[in-house]
Amino acid sequence: QVQLVESGGGLVQAGGSLRLSCAASGRTFSRYGMGWFRQAPGKEREFVAAITRSASNTYYGDPVKGRFTISRDNAKNTVYLQMNSLKPEDTAVYYCAADSPYSSESYSRTERYAYWGQGTQVTVSS
Repeated sequence: QVQLVESGGGLVQAGGSLRLSCAASGRTFSRYGMGWFRQAPGKEREFVAAITRSASNTYYGDPVKGRFTISRDNAKNTVYLQMNSLKPEDTAVYYCAADSPYSSESYSRTERYAYWGQGTQVTVSS
């Protein structure tokens, strides 16, 4: 069982930056691939970024490539999402998720993930 708590959301102007954190409970954080998703009002949950257990690979959704960076610190049981050059269309609730270690689903699919945080609101003003 993994419990996830996101933080770092807020209101920022377009062009600004935010850094989201997701703290995980338990001693087995390094066993989980981690992902960030977002959901805007009236829209489906959208893949943002993912990172493998050892951080050897990262993946990004097309809308955020070149602007967002996912990283993790296994010693701190934390995954981060650095968001730069923010746009109004990045406004959403951002969720972190921990995967099922034996899942064969793609990192970009919600079906891969077994555990979800409660989300943190990011609002980008124009």
